[in-house]
Amino acid sequence: MTLSLKKSLKIIIPIALGIFLVWYLYYSTTEAQREQILGYIKKADPIWIMVSVLIGMLSHVSRAIRWNYLLEPMGYRPKITNNVLIILTAYLTNLGVPRSGEFLRATALTTYEDVPFEKGFGTIVTERVVDVLMLLLIIITALLFQTELILGFLKESGLGIVGSLSILLIGILGLFIAIRLIRKSTAGFALKVKSFLKNMMEGILSIGKMRNKWAFIAHTIFIWFAYFAMFWVVKFTVPETTDASLGALLIAFVGGAIAMMTTNGGFLAYPVAVSKSLEIFSISAVSGTAFGWIMWISQTLMIVVFGAISFLVLPLWNKDR
Repeated sequence: MTLSLKKSLKIIIPIALGIFLVWYLYYSTTEAQREQILGYIKKADPIWIMVSVLIGMLSHVSRAIRWNYLLEPMGYRPKITNNVLIILTAYLTNLGVPRSGEFLRATALTTYEDVPFEKGFGTIVTERVVDVLMLLLIIITALLFQTELILGFLKESGLGIVGSLSILLIGILGLFIAIRLIRKSTAGFALKVKSFLKNMMEGILSIGKMRNKWAFIAHTIFIWFAYFAMFWVVKFTVPETTDASLGALLIAFVGGAIAMMTTNGGFLAYPVAVSKSLEIFSISAVSGTAFGWIMWISQTLMIVVFGAISFLVLPLWNKDR
């Protein structure tokens, strides 16, 4: 497979997945339900949406501050304002071309703060590793919150505890065998997996060597708390989700986060993932879908508006460069 084909597929597949999910949503709802969803979106309280956007912006500022903790050990301390503008511009770029924002961040840091590209990019890789670990932690927490629900589902499915444990043991054994095969393999896919795991370990170990490691950890916790908080406040925009439990919203948050990772900025897939997650907790598809659309639209508009402003302001702010 050629490099250009791979790049094209990385863009086409997520968009195709998003379009398929919207097609599925359209044909799984009636016209009356779609009108209800649109009605909820139109009636959404703008105050709660603005609160959500404000929390989101605070998370981006926190990320800009945290970035410096990774750069300081190498002798660099970019201006926080530049970091914020670069991050928002990168997010805007990611909406168009997935993962292109990481390269833009490193390039902009080189242009405006004289940080070598490879060093800047290395810190971004470390950030991504930490974010993946945080998402895994949240997934585990969400599952622990819903242990009874999971056990009930297993019982209804006829698996039971013994069957579930058997599947778990087979899965662990399969994972162990896969790890052994990957370690010995020289195939392209295996090398990519080994490189990813190596970068992950280097990223984790580098945190322990930081002078401000506790501040870095505190900002990491705040960033993800803010991500969930901006999701949580949106529940007040739809009547049926107002009383949604913390556990239900955690599961929906995880579903939305996975949709964001697997499609282009959650394009079309995010509302479906959130809706299906909330349906587990007896929240109607109409209310769940409306919640998902309100959240996705507000997030996307935040990135488009502030990303575009940052794109224009960044060179003006650094006109002496």
